[in-house]
Amino acid sequence: MRFELSGVTLGYGGDPVVAGLDLQVRSGETLVVVGGSGCGKSTLLRALAGLLPARAGRILADGMPVHGPSSDRALVFQEDALLPWRSARRNVELALAIRKAPDRRRHSGHWLAEVGLSGHEDRLPAQLSGGQRQRVQLARTLAAQPRAILMDEPFGALDAQTRAAMQQMLLQLRAANPATVVFVTHDVDEALILGDRIAVLTPRGVEAVLDGGTATKEEILCSLRA
Repeated sequence: MRFELSGVTLGYGGDPVVAGLDLQVRSGETLVVVGGSGCGKSTLLRALAGLLPARAGRILADGMPVHGPSSDRALVFQEDALLPWRSARRNVELALAIRKAPDRRRHSGHWLAEVGLSGHEDRLPAQLSGGQRQRVQLARTLAAQPRAILMDEPFGALDAQTRAAMQQMLLQLRAANPATVVFVTHDVDEALILGDRIAVLTPRGVEAVLDGGTATKEEILCSLRA
């Protein structure tokens, strides 16, 4: 799925959070949006998900206006958003039930194995670590087979070691799954690890879009200070 934003203004009431936003997201890429607190990163994701209408400008997904949520676009939060009374397996099965997929037990086991949770299928969220809960959330997202995954600082609450492991797992999963990913973070190092391209966002809009393979930390920090 590709996105195109032209002259987009976003906000929740009062002054806009971000205005004059122009951005393109290529089909199948991981675009990391990096910026400081309050610059509109999470607001942008909610607009792409169809949860927040633009005040001005247009947001297109595969050339069609975004007017509301769609099963083709999945939003992954920093909080794991798992149902605490359902096991890891049954949380993943929720996505399969929405798709009306057959053999949900086998498919949920497959996706939990993909994120390294074989043997944890019957554990409740309270019996899992923070990193494991995020893995369940990711397995549930992948099981829904969205064409775009919108990730709102999903590793921000994890310790450094777990965060690094989750970043590597995401890179491996991306190699096997063709969905477009828009990943927001305030962590420049994380942006450099994950991004095919890196968009630097400020309240004034996108200051720069850099190639993730050649961008440097200094370039990103300079754009953030611009």
